[in-house]
Order: sequence, then C-alpha cells, then structure tokens
Amino acid sequence: MTAAQSPAPGTPAAFAAALRAREQLIGYWSVLDSPVSTERIARLGYDYVALDAQHGLLEYAGLLASLTAIDTKGSSAVGLVRVEANEPTWIGKALDAGAAGVIVPLVDNAEDAADAVAAVRYPPLGIRSYGPMRSGLRIGPNPADAHEQTVVLAMIETADGLANVAEICATPGLDGVYIGPSDLRIAIGGATSTDPSVTDEFEAALTTVREAAAAAGIAAGIHNADGASAAKRLAEGFTFATVACDLVHLEQIAGSHLAAARPGTVSR
Repeated sequence: MTAAQSPAPGTPAAFAAALRAREQLIGYWSVLDSPVSTERIARLGYDYVALDAQHGLLEYAGLLASLTAIDTKGSSAVGLVRVEANEPTWIGKALDAGAAGVIVPLVDNAEDAADAVAAVRYPPLGIRSYGPMRSGLRIGPNPADAHEQTVVLAMIETADGLANVAEICATPGLDGVYIGPSDLRIAIGGATSTDPSVTDEFEAALTTVREAAAAAGIAAGIHNADGASAAKRLAEGFTFATVACDLVHLEQIAGSHLAAARPGTVSR
C-alpha cells in the first residue's frame, strides 16, 4: 500500500492495520457513562479508548453515545468495547454501534476464540447478523470492509485460558490477546487481585502469553493501572497497553487536590 493509499490516522482501518502489524499502541479504559469526558480523553492522543460494557457503568445508550463522542472532530482514537460476554448478540450490538473492535472476556480455549471471531465476521466467514446501524457510516456497509477494519481480541484471564494460550493465539482470524491482570492473578492463586505473594507466577504467566502471541504473529495487550506500568509492559514486548481508568483517576486526582488544599487529609 502506498502512502497515498494508507488509511487516515485515527480511523478503524489505520488502527486495525497497526494492531495487526504489532505496532505499539496505547489506549485508555473508560467505565463511566460520560460521553463528554470520554470525548475529552479521545482528543489527548491515545490510539484507542476502550469502553467497558462488562464491568463498567454503561448501558447500551451510553455505549452508543460514548462511541459517537470518541469519533468527533479532533479525536486521535478509535473506540473499542469490552463486551458483556462471548455471545453473538452483545458482540454484534457493539460493532453495529460503531466500535472498531471488541475485547471478548473469559476466553478459555481455541473453541471460545473461534466463537468470538465468528461473531465478528459476516457469513460465510462467520455468523454476524447484518444490521450496521452506525458502523455503516463509520466503517462502511460492505462486509469485506468490516472484516478488514474490525478487530477481535480475546481476553486471557483464567487458568484455562493461560493453559491453552498457544492454541487460542493460533485461532484463524483472531487479531490479538489481551490480559486481564486482576482475574489472571486470582486465577493463578492470588488471594486478591493485587496479591504480591504470586508475583513471580504472575510475571511468568505474562511472559507465556506474550511469547505465545509473538509466535502466532498476533498482537499482545495488557491492562495497566497507570502510564508508567504501561510503558514497562511495552518495553517488555507487549504490543499494546491500556491505561485504566476514568473513575479511578477521577477519584485519585480529586483526592490529591483535597490533600493539597487541606494538608493532613487522608484518602479513603
């Protein structure tokens, strides 16, 4: 593809091409139903903003409004959606609303991964029902364009997913894997999502996932609490990293300002 033919930055086509080329990408995670603040975040320079429909506070109307906000003038980002479940209806609704891709939770094996891919692709490549309500404007109404410009990422966050990660990564049509560190740490024996007693096992698990993705030639991503952690993981060889999340960061910043204005304040 020549420079003249290259997709415009900040578009689903450009994002999909970069992700599949294993270029380094940085995103932000949103759990709030707050399209105005999501719009602000999308203009900061992130490559994507991921909307959390599984654990976040967004109903479908909020998801749709936030995807629209991400796509407004000045945005550098595309919108991804962590769907509620590995189920064709939820995946199809997120894509019809204009998501450039889906992050599918709780993928335990190659069959689960193949189901996720099938839900993203139209027949004869998959089972996605045709009804591109908003994505027809953003990506285009043609199935071939949707296949080229829409990505599917499988979350590795369970003991089974970790054990089967090589087979998951080898699934035809899968664009990448994405580590959910809280669930994964618990899955390998942590008493909590931040339990330091399993740090060695956790780091070994991250290496296993990262190397499996590299061997399969697909993207490897991970969720992070802050930008410094994201930079560390990218330096280790992950190809995309997310900084999380708007609700937590709002509380942290508000608390830091209160502590500055009223010394001695202890955050709760």
